[in-house]
Amino acid sequence: MRLADIAALARENGWQAAANAPLAPLTTFRIGGPAELLVTVPDGAAAAKLLCACRAAGVPTLLIGNGSNLLVGDGGVRGVVWRFDPKTAEMAADGETVTCGAGVPLTRLCTFAKDLALTGLEFAFGIPGTAGGAVFMNAGAYGGEAAQVLTAAEVLETDGTLHTVDAESLSLSYRHSALMESGGVVTALHLRLKVGDKEQIAATMQELMAKRREKQPLQLPSAGSFFKRPAGHFAGALIEQCGLKGFSVGEAAVSEKHAGFVVNKGNATAAEVRRLSDAVIERVREKTGVTLVPEVRFVGEF
Repeated sequence: MRLADIAALARENGWQAAANAPLAPLTTFRIGGPAELLVTVPDGAAAAKLLCACRAAGVPTLLIGNGSNLLVGDGGVRGVVWRFDPKTAEMAADGETVTCGAGVPLTRLCTFAKDLALTGLEFAFGIPGTAGGAVFMNAGAYGGEAAQVLTAAEVLETDGTLHTVDAESLSLSYRHSALMESGGVVTALHLRLKVGDKEQIAATMQELMAKRREKQPLQLPSAGSFFKRPAGHFAGALIEQCGLKGFSVGEAAVSEKHAGFVVNKGNATAAEVRRLSDAVIERVREKTGVTLVPEVRFVGEF
């Protein structure tokens, strides 16, 4: 089975499939080359069928969510890039328990919870990722993180099996989950929230969104916080301390507004972002002795 056969399988099942599909528009960085084949699936069962076919054919695969924590290489990505269709992802609530598909955008999930007067997800409002991506990297902000509300996840293992995994077994820690090592994929998640005051929930969401607008360079494409927070430090503060605010390589730059962000000033390439990242890491290590580690995932051919 070749890529053409995978594309045919997608068409037979009514999934979207496109060869040589641009990936830059599917990332918040707006950077990167094309996918050799891009497939969009509706749910976990379809994902299992797709991944089993790819594994049997020896075709590499890459899952992308909302592309908010990715830097795609300028040479693009070989094999199959796939994602869950955000339009078919479902959400449901039973009391304080919320279940949703992995492809649901976080902001939409937060709004769903707010409309039901359920509190606990306010921290995630404005994070430009999907629910599945939030579990994969234990996304968090403003004192909250996915680990605080997740009870279990539906996971598609690399052998094609689908099963429920409790949150504890996912070993969620700072910007990390066991899925990063196992290769498992979240297809759905179960959250435990609390009944709250709808107006207060809405006010908190808007307050946190205002903080994002004030402190983060939301007017330019980026992948969010570019580096993980080093123990005992803040990456942005270290970078600013080293005089790197505004430092640029081509069209890639350290944000003037928040030094923890790397921004695309218009037509940055992945190579420029990578060179800038390397230069920042080297300068900060020389000046402070701290080695920064990218939070952003580098994928594809550079």
